[in-house]
Amino acid sequence: MTIAGWIVMIVAIGGMTGLLLWCVYKVLSTPGSEEHLHSPLDIDTKDKE
Repeated sequence: MTIAGWIVMIVAIGGMTGLLLWCVYKVLSTPGSEEHLHSPLDIDTKDKE
């Protein structure tokens, strides 16, 4: 592989890894996010009557 190929591959993998880490950080560090988390048992679908 050429040097240009290595540079493109490193930038692409680094960019995707950076985006993943930023998203995980935002999800875990957002204040008040605990109120927005629901398990399937907490969701009322109003199917049962």
